[in-house]
Amino acid sequence: MQNNKPYPNLQINSLLRKEDSEGESETKERGQLNFFQFLFGGNSGTVQKIDGVQMYIIIVASAQELPDVEKLSELDPDAVIVFFNLKLDVLRGDLGAPAFPGKDLQDRFLSRVKPAYYLRTRQYSRSIPTPPFILNYQGCLFRSYPGQYQTLLDVGDGQYRRVKGNDIRPALGEFKEELNAALIIDGLIQDEGKTMNFLRTGYKTTTWWEEEREDASMGWRT
Repeated sequence: MQNNKPYPNLQINSLLRKEDSEGESETKERGQLNFFQFLFGGNSGTVQKIDGVQMYIIIVASAQELPDVEKLSELDPDAVIVFFNLKLDVLRGDLGAPAFPGKDLQDRFLSRVKPAYYLRTRQYSRSIPTPPFILNYQGCLFRSYPGQYQTLLDVGDGQYRRVKGNDIRPALGEFKEELNAALIIDGLIQDEGKTMNFLRTGYKTTTWWEEEREDASMGWRT
């Protein structure tokens, strides 16, 4: 059995593959010692579709490799592409930086990626007028398709309480405000009014990709 076909109907390949002299994708027997080099690096070539494939699962892709995934979607538009644990929000943050793809990649391609399973935890601190004067709290934004995006407050002992559900994914600034609203209801913090809340949050509470962008799809938020 070839090392890139560990199970029936399953192939493991890098995004960039070489062509042999006959124009067919190069396949070589590789031992366990260089398996990870084969999968994650050390391979130059071009993006190619694989005939007969119904689904591609992309793992461990960097921001620089995302344009290759876009190219794959163009070459094989009928196949499903699954992004597995790529932490796209982190990768989006690198777009537009020197040596990274431009921000238009979000508008053109990444904004069409629909989250099927999403979990992002966040930790915050807030000053309060009574001892201990600092309140540490945390929560997570969770989504299991086709369900809502759920704002969950950590209540301790590994337990979370649902605070709010949204059909449209909230920006992280909105997510934090929803947690704060729950803490106000619980009596853990006080409602300080719009002026103080503005001073705490500032004018801008969204990242650039969370803003309304004319050429972007809403798929990544629904």
